[in-house]
Amino acid sequence: MWAAAVDKGGATFDCMCGVPYTALPIATAMSLEHGTPMLMRRKEAKAYGTKKVIEGNVKAGETCLIVEDLVTSGASVMETVEPLTAEGLVVKDVVVLIDREQGGAGRMASNGLRLHAAFTLGALLEVLVREGKVGAGVAASVRAFIAANQTFDPAAPSAAAPPAPAPARLPWGERAALAANPAGKALFELMARKRTNLAVAADVPSTDAVLALAESTGPHIAVFKTHVDALDRWTEADAATLAASAQKHDFLIFEDRKFADIGNTVVSQYGGGIYKIADWAHITNAHLVPGPGIIDGLKKVGAPKGRGLLLLAEMSSKGSLATGAYTAAVAAAAAACPDFVCGFISQNPASWAERPAPGLVHMTPGVQLAAGGDALGQQYNTPSSVIGAGGSDIIIVGRGIVAAADPAAAAAEYRAAGWAAYEAAL
Repeated sequence: MWAAAVDKGGATFDCMCGVPYTALPIATAMSLEHGTPMLMRRKEAKAYGTKKVIEGNVKAGETCLIVEDLVTSGASVMETVEPLTAEGLVVKDVVVLIDREQGGAGRMASNGLRLHAAFTLGALLEVLVREGKVGAGVAASVRAFIAANQTFDPAAPSAAAPPAPAPARLPWGERAALAANPAGKALFELMARKRTNLAVAADVPSTDAVLALAESTGPHIAVFKTHVDALDRWTEADAATLAASAQKHDFLIFEDRKFADIGNTVVSQYGGGIYKIADWAHITNAHLVPGPGIIDGLKKVGAPKGRGLLLLAEMSSKGSLATGAYTAAVAAAAAACPDFVCGFISQNPASWAERPAPGLVHMTPGVQLAAGGDALGQQYNTPSSVIGAGGSDIIIVGRGIVAAADPAAAAAEYRAAGWAAYEAAL
């Protein structure tokens, strides 16, 4: 399969070199099978012996084929090219077992290298789905992850260079000092004080069940998320009971209203009607589909009460249109109104072209202890993937807690997992 990939691509070479260290056994096997001399690159030169980085019978002017097991960004390949060319060798081709299709081929092409892959991740997914080894939903989730986590932008001025290391994550206490919105500031302070970054989604149809859930999970959470218009009733007394639980157990209330109308309409929806959301919810959220006027309308009601607004930048549902340019526009709108916008509902903020200010919080729904999805297109991620690789701050857990036999115990388990992921990210 390796020879076929190389022959098909028309690569010619005099010797080969495996990328340390995983690809060294692969390169050794290829060298023995085809009778091609092999060179070995060390990750670091030893202080004794030959003190070389490249070991083997090096002949300046010869062409060397680089062998790798898996390519994501191509950074490790480029680290191998440099010492080979320093020895006078010519490098034109790279052969790899699996190309994850996340930009490695583009980065290598920008450096004059051709990538020959025995398999691509997309082709492997097609086979796995066809053979019934992987479900179509999982395959779609993988493809979406690949698309959202590209490592190479050919339009970027510095596209040929490996991506810069991500900046260190700041602890909640430091970010509280950078938050311009009072609700956002209070949230960061609460998380640091209570040592939790868990939000529970109270997705139950009964008001009594919501209030009971707040009492049972309250000791473990930073945020209690409601859908008040899905409940069987909502009175001022119910709002007062929930507010009392928030005060007692030290959490904030987030009404997941998802406002999406013009500014004048949301003024009435937020401040009046039968729910009077601004009176009891510390935080609410909105789509930016109507334009920034929706922020102005909600701010008119919420700012005098010290409330905060989350903007929906990304969603966890399959096929969501909140991606790309839309997400970038949401981030820009938040930057223009940091005194009222306290953060985002997001999925993978680590992949955004520009990371929003650290005073803004990221909350990610669709979290369970095991990854997967449901029949209605909801995609689940784990706490470690959301906080670590995804770069989010708060995990929003619904069914994993609500449907548990003991919601309080489940909340404690998710709290520990979310906090461990946060500490690891630091």
